[in-house]
Amino acid sequence: MKRPNRTALTALAPALWLGLFFLFPFLLVAKLSLSETALAMPPYAPRLDWSAGLTGLKAFLAGLDFETYARLTADRLYVVAYLSSLKFAGVATLILLLLGYPLAYAMSRCSPMLRQALLMAVILPFWTSFLIRVYALIGILKPEGLLNTFLRAIGVPAVSILNTETAIYIGLVYAYLPFMVLPLYAVLERQQDDLLEAAADLGCAPLEAFWRVTFPMSLPGVAAGSLLCFIPMVGEFVIPDLLGGSSTLMLGKTIWTEFFANRDWPAASAVAIVLLFTLVIPIVLYQRQQARLMESGQ
Repeated sequence: MKRPNRTALTALAPALWLGLFFLFPFLLVAKLSLSETALAMPPYAPRLDWSAGLTGLKAFLAGLDFETYARLTADRLYVVAYLSSLKFAGVATLILLLLGYPLAYAMSRCSPMLRQALLMAVILPFWTSFLIRVYALIGILKPEGLLNTFLRAIGVPAVSILNTETAIYIGLVYAYLPFMVLPLYAVLERQQDDLLEAAADLGCAPLEAFWRVTFPMSLPGVAAGSLLCFIPMVGEFVIPDLLGGSSTLMLGKTIWTEFFANRDWPAASAVAIVLLFTLVIPIVLYQRQQARLMESGQ
């Protein structure tokens, strides 16, 4: 009798997990996106009538169409929300890179004891609830918050930041900075000082050696950190909802509004599907980048 393959059995558990908690919900959302809004409970049609057998299945399949997707492209609200999400995620990723790279580089060049302390400081926010941290930002940025209190104390006019795009960028950068710093630090910390010494022996100044040696070798970390931040920020809901106010348009907030306020489940599902397929490309790029890192041993 042939014994079962242990490798196949080991892979079976995560495959079942993904099938149950990702593939099955995805198929449900995809089906909803092909349905139509209805004044019923649940608020969509068609619904499969199991008692009708094959006739019910044919009627169910005949009722599915792509009308909701056509409505998304025709309605300016969804287009603006889509472009706004890409804008916020793209600009915030660039800011994170500009802030995270110097921080990760400095951490990688510190003494081992100080390096561990700084690494702990970067990871420390993860020990606090994400929602609590966002509410703390509200306490800092609101008109009578800590920021304006400090500005008045030093004789500087108060600023209005809460419920603006600036507040959203501050929230995104604050929340996702560790996701940028940690991949960069992992790559920069492994780089050998011998390469910089060799560049110096060949006549490179420190700044030139950085751009010719350090930065090119850190590009895998740049790509990993950027994708790791950009992908979740496109669908972010909590930060734009709490810090951006009611006028902010992003896909995550649009999906919530359609589901719970407008009860337009097909439109919300279609937006979610569009968001998922938008993120497929950066997700695939991230997976390939991680595979290259593992193969190169960096």
